[in-house]
Amino acid sequence: MNRIVLLLACLAASACSHATPGESKKLAELRAIGRELACTTSQQCKTVPVGAKSCGGPESYLAYSTARTSTEKANALAERYRKEREAENQASGLASDCRFLMDPGAQCRAGSCQLGGSNGALAE
Repeated sequence: MNRIVLLLACLAASACSHATPGESKKLAELRAIGRELACTTSQQCKTVPVGAKSCGGPESYLAYSTARTSTEKANALAERYRKEREAENQASGLASDCRFLMDPGAQCRAGSCQLGGSNGALAE
């Protein structure tokens, strides 16, 4: 029952964060790169897909700055977390909304990379 309530809360929020006291180390590492957002140009701002919905696609997107984090590191962390979430989804049997989330892109605004570039609306 608690999982159903959590799933409904996530769906209502449109992006699940999965933050819990026992948060995944992979998710914590991924969120850490999302806190180092300093930029001077929008070319330094990138996005990475986060997690995995049970019917495919990411749960959300995370903006990061290439001035602080390499693209290779961001992609590797995101891939490790995606695999973890896929395993959790399969083990739990939970369903997602199956809604496709477009990559919102990222732009440098006021010296910080933020979601919501020219590729679409904010996903998180």
